[in-house]
Amino acid sequence: MATLIEAKDLRKRFGAIQAVDGISLSVSAGEVLGFLGPNGAGKSTTMRMLTGFLEADVGSVQLAGIALDADPLEARRRMGYLPEGAPAYPEMTVRDFLMFIAQARGFLGSEASRRVDGVIERIHLQQVLGQTIDTLSKGFKRRVGLAQAILHDPPVLILDEPTDGLDPNQKHEVRNLIKEMGASQGKAIVLSTHILEEVEAVCTRAVIINKGKVVVDETPESLMARAPEGSGSSAMDVVFRSVTSGDLEEAGQ
Repeated sequence: MATLIEAKDLRKRFGAIQAVDGISLSVSAGEVLGFLGPNGAGKSTTMRMLTGFLEADVGSVQLAGIALDADPLEARRRMGYLPEGAPAYPEMTVRDFLMFIAQARGFLGSEASRRVDGVIERIHLQQVLGQTIDTLSKGFKRRVGLAQAILHDPPVLILDEPTDGLDPNQKHEVRNLIKEMGASQGKAIVLSTHILEEVEAVCTRAVIINKGKVVVDETPESLMARAPEGSGSSAMDVVFRSVTSGDLEEAGQ
């Protein structure tokens, strides 16, 4: 399978804090990578660097074969991004916002309408199309954010907690959609989550970071086997109870 996301030695410092400290990731077509870690581990900072929304101090990123620093616009055309909080224009209606995104992506006329209608159906947004975004529940705002990320059918998706705020049925629908986009459509997907159950249900690979370093990179099955009995759906148990001192020493080499 072709490698669609290639990040090498990413580093980012904020003042005295080394938020990301030499993270490298390679994600192939059809792979859904679960990206886990405790608060402050550097997950969101890493994802912002992968998408070009934050410039790395050191390191490089390629998206679908395009170097992010050499051709950022072309790289971003090949990527869909659902950021933390899913920011949008609060005064726009859902349909108007998605039409705006379609046009910004270069789709016009009937093609823009087709794209918008397609994501409305896939994400089940029909009942809120006429509402302004600021009146939506957290769950529907998250779904609108996911809709704008996949509207242009990119080969690369970077999703920061895509099921945050969704009810159980909505979580199930979104997880199935993500699995389909990876397995059937051959997209490379990085999915940040703190829910171990989500990694098991959706991902083909799991990466845990701590203090800005990769400490675990393995299959979800191996990760679940590490989890202490009774850890439930919290990925934090894996970070703090299952990562050994040897893992951390090795990551620092």
